[in-house]
Amino acid sequence: MPFPQASEALSRFTVLDLTRVRSGPTCVRQLADWGANVVKVDALTEDAGGEQPGGPRRGSDFQNLHRNKRAMTLNLKDERGLAVFKRLAAKADVVVENFRPDVKKKLGIDYESLAAINPRIVYGSISGFGQDGPYHKRPGFDQIAQGMGGLMSITGAPGEGPMRVGIPVADLTAGLFCAMGILTALLEREVSGKGQWVQTSLLQAQIFMLDFQAARWLMEKEVAKQAGNNHPTSIPTGVFKTSDGYINIATTGGRIWERCAQAIGAPELFGHPAYATAPARSKNRDALNAEIEKRTVTKSTETWVRELNEAGVPCGPIYAIDQMFQDPQVRHLAMAEAVPNEKNRPVHVVAQPVTLSRTPSKMVALPPEFGEHTDEVLKEFGFTSSEIATLKEARVV
Repeated sequence: MPFPQASEALSRFTVLDLTRVRSGPTCVRQLADWGANVVKVDALTEDAGGEQPGGPRRGSDFQNLHRNKRAMTLNLKDERGLAVFKRLAAKADVVVENFRPDVKKKLGIDYESLAAINPRIVYGSISGFGQDGPYHKRPGFDQIAQGMGGLMSITGAPGEGPMRVGIPVADLTAGLFCAMGILTALLEREVSGKGQWVQTSLLQAQIFMLDFQAARWLMEKEVAKQAGNNHPTSIPTGVFKTSDGYINIATTGGRIWERCAQAIGAPELFGHPAYATAPARSKNRDALNAEIEKRTVTKSTETWVRELNEAGVPCGPIYAIDQMFQDPQVRHLAMAEAVPNEKNRPVHVVAQPVTLSRTPSKMVALPPEFGEHTDEVLKEFGFTSSEIATLKEARVV
């Protein structure tokens, strides 16, 4: 394969990418960054000039989502385009889509249709609410999933109404879970020789991410409420003012609470009956936070971060995004990575948060231009120059 590989880890797999906006591209990005041969299938109806669902093609969002892959154009609404796609799918390992459930069936590219051609195909689907059920035809959107998935009811300050999380957490986690499901299915295929349909949705992903708040309801029938910057169960944990800003302090038990009280120069708080036990600290949370903040406002954030860490108390500054990328540990972890290119176009993207010792991920290719690799991809899948010319003349590719 002439296309540069981002890693050797998944280099034996070919992925057809039908995704758009965020959840689907998030899934495929995981596969591309670990070296899969990813082909993004651009619809001919898209804006070749650059505007995409989610922003311009050369905009930061698109560039971050679609690195390390190639792109071709294809008109799936044309019977000849459908035939081309099925010819690609016959040789591919994975297809990923995040259409509404009924769309792929209308196009004739649903799992059952492709599995009939290639029984080894692993087909990943992300939808708003699931592939069936009473809401399956509804359009999905991250904030809708945050609300229906319970997240907005526990986010924000008490009494101030529901609040969305500042990132598209349902989209992102649905994409990550779909990628995990696809990798699991590929592992299973090595035993059975058969592919399968991997399904998730924004709603399922969001509910799963509630984690212990959801478990508290399922096991104890306790409905979690908004707690603002306070941790719902580990107290004191929250945001405290300093002389020049704010700091996060987290305690997870009596021993760390004792260290905290000592470090802020208030050992009497640890021995106080109102704060001596976890239930007492929970009941008197606001008063305890006020007592802590009386001490934290006397020194700078930098000073407290140093002193509390030296005392073994979890804490940290609260960064704006530009400050975060300047932090020495973040720089050490290389979480911002440049994409090399002969065009000398500066492209910096968010690096993978996982490292592998033998087969690391790296940025090797700019996000593709509209249909940039159509001829190259078709030739690799066995199409002749004459066939490609005919398809172009008919506006199929």
